[in-house]
Amino acid sequence: METILTPAAIFAGTLFLVIRRPWNLNTGISAILGALLALLAGSITLVDVESVIGIVWDATLALVAIMVISALLEQAGFFRWAALHMARHAGGSGRELFVAVILLATAVSAFFTNDATVLIVTPIVLEMVEALGFGHRAFLPFAMACGFMADAMSIPLAVSNLTNMIVARYFDLSFARFALVMLLPSLACLGVTTAVLLWYYRRDIPRRVDSSGLAAPAGAIRDPFLFRVGVAVVCGMILAFLFNRTLIHVPTSVIMSAGALVLLLAAHRNRVVEPWKAIRQAPWHVVAFAVGMYLVVFALGKAGLTDLVVDLLQRFEAGGMGLTILGTGVVVALLSAAMNNLPGVLIGTLAVAAAGTAGAIGEGMVMATVIGADIGPKLTPIGSLATLMWLHIIEGRGLAVPWGRYLRTALVITPPVLLATLAALWAALLLFA
Repeated sequence: METILTPAAIFAGTLFLVIRRPWNLNTGISAILGALLALLAGSITLVDVESVIGIVWDATLALVAIMVISALLEQAGFFRWAALHMARHAGGSGRELFVAVILLATAVSAFFTNDATVLIVTPIVLEMVEALGFGHRAFLPFAMACGFMADAMSIPLAVSNLTNMIVARYFDLSFARFALVMLLPSLACLGVTTAVLLWYYRRDIPRRVDSSGLAAPAGAIRDPFLFRVGVAVVCGMILAFLFNRTLIHVPTSVIMSAGALVLLLAAHRNRVVEPWKAIRQAPWHVVAFAVGMYLVVFALGKAGLTDLVVDLLQRFEAGGMGLTILGTGVVVALLSAAMNNLPGVLIGTLAVAAAGTAGAIGEGMVMATVIGADIGPKLTPIGSLATLMWLHIIEGRGLAVPWGRYLRTALVITPPVLLATLAALWAALLLFA
């Protein structure tokens, strides 16, 4: 077995470039450089590259499509319209507005991925709380709610997170079964997260809100035609996901790309929204980061990390379903927090497959991997690309969050949410066995 020192050094160097960004390198270039170094060092081969691409191609193409859809809907005014509706219906209560923000972030994360939530909802919410005249102290709770919910509430659907797409495709999970099993965990995650955030920021959330000065939601719609088409596309994609694998039998990226194409054609027809601007602004570096980081961690897996995780999973299995779900979720969560959830879910997925556990316990491992990869990354600022994007956005608005402050907050919020969600998964599998 190859020594783990070389791939470990490459991983550490890549992670340094991703975090520190010397010479203003973006995350995609840093990850690709790490992958090329792993290839040149012999830690991975071209066959390994082909294998990884075979695992991630559908998810990465789907991500690009989702981001194009999100950018077009944002230009049309869809998300600002939704945010203004929620703000106007807060009933003058700061806590109600805070919960409305949580629900908005939850909805966007579930249907448009965690990255879309960070890139679109966070700026809108920050603009909204600024328009409401909130002080600097109140900005962070609303910003943190967006950032945390983006990842934590990306568990409901197989398309809600890049990690979900990878796991669902690898294990050939149907959209309907994924949604059914994750229904109870999603509700538990939403409830516990909301309660913990409200308690943690109880002194910082304003008691009363004056929303009389907010603009009418209808005024946020820049392109009514594209807005209506966007709503139809979203509903159509949801229906397509529901019936996929039973009637349609197409990859997830095909459905997403079809939705993006329809919106691009609608935007081109009206010429109110710039479709090519949406394409240019899509985070292409995310694709490079995903593929590059997967390859870097794949090298670690070949050198023994995957075998170590497999051994842990098999030990958990001996303790029954409850211990298996808890152990798998926590292990993947820690991997995701330490090395980013993209490579974390790769190691977890390969380990679960290698463990070869069948039946309800095997399904529990798979679903716990998803939960660990979605909630676990909130433990550290580098846990997900969405969090790194979120930090960049809020820093651009003068809301710098030191690592120490972030870690203190994350260590309070993340563990109870993770444990409650894993417990709900156990209950769901017993209920829907």
